[in-house]
Amino acid sequence: MAFAINGKFTSQPITGVQRVAYELTRAMQMRENPGNELEVFVPQDAMEPGTSLKRQRRFPWLRGTLWEQITLPIAARGMTLVNLCNTNPIFKRRQVVMVHDMAVYDVPNGFSKTFLLWYRLCFSILPRMEPFVLTVSAFSKRRICHHLKIDESRIAVIPPGADHLDRVVPDHGVIDRLQLEEDAYCVIVGSLDPRKNLQRVLDAIAGLSHLRDVQFVIVGGSNQRIFANEGMDAMKRSKQVIRAGFVSDGELKALYEHAGCLVFPSLYEGFGLPPLEAMYCGCPVIASSRTSIPEACGDAAMYCDATSADDIAEKISLMMSYGALRQRYREKGMAHAREYRWDRSAKRLLDVLYGKETEPLSELTPRPSAS
Repeated sequence: MAFAINGKFTSQPITGVQRVAYELTRAMQMRENPGNELEVFVPQDAMEPGTSLKRQRRFPWLRGTLWEQITLPIAARGMTLVNLCNTNPIFKRRQVVMVHDMAVYDVPNGFSKTFLLWYRLCFSILPRMEPFVLTVSAFSKRRICHHLKIDESRIAVIPPGADHLDRVVPDHGVIDRLQLEEDAYCVIVGSLDPRKNLQRVLDAIAGLSHLRDVQFVIVGGSNQRIFANEGMDAMKRSKQVIRAGFVSDGELKALYEHAGCLVFPSLYEGFGLPPLEAMYCGCPVIASSRTSIPEACGDAAMYCDATSADDIAEKISLMMSYGALRQRYREKGMAHAREYRWDRSAKRLLDVLYGKETEPLSELTPRPSAS
């Protein structure tokens, strides 16, 4: 069976979903024999790092969603299309679709109406297309079965890796630029998406006046086209809080390597890659005990009640007050994160595609309907 990868992600900035698509594609291509790698169909506005992938075929007609819905199914006619970023052409037979989470159903208030409408439409059609579904955690698999009524035998879990950070050179200049001291600051990663729970972290920081020498570095921004922006203007200002905005991969790695801890009190995650990335860099982690996060972090994180600013503050105080405790979580985290490797994820996905671990996909293709 001939496969092609939906390369729409190559035209998008690298966030969590695009990171998974890029790293899985790269790792699968590295596992295959030269010249036999999976082809990646990309739009005309593909950019780095996506353009560095092997065996690309560029199709210049249209862009964005129109490219995915019109150009791509024409280009991939007769092939099985592998979609790694939640969406797929709705008029295409023989597809594999990676659905990262069911946030548009479970936490709809965090999205704009347009985004919510489009994704719910795509997901409502998905079961009728009878694709094979991939996801990133057992938690997401359960939510997909619940909302979309897809049989669990048609869903495979492919956890992400963290070793892409081996290719990232840390940019330690960010430490001087933000005037940070080694082991004396906490990193908070995430957009202003309400699911990331930033407001509750700021409430927790307000109760940490006894940690006067500890700073809190907020990394990331917001996409107002996707996320609702209620409460953005209410963000509290504090001398202890530093807004770093968007940072490069090298800067983020440096921030992790020198931090006292990462605070990740997210209310909803399909997997939760930032804690794993932080652990990989030797950064202790305080994480939410909700949704998929304990599945991703195992016993290598200190958990907090993400709905309680008091509990978040208590865990930050505990972690930042004891160097030996931080060192213990640093060691546990590094050992845990190194079990998550993209090569292993790619092998699992290739085994699924070629029928080595599950029913062959040739037996799971949908009955004739759309072309």
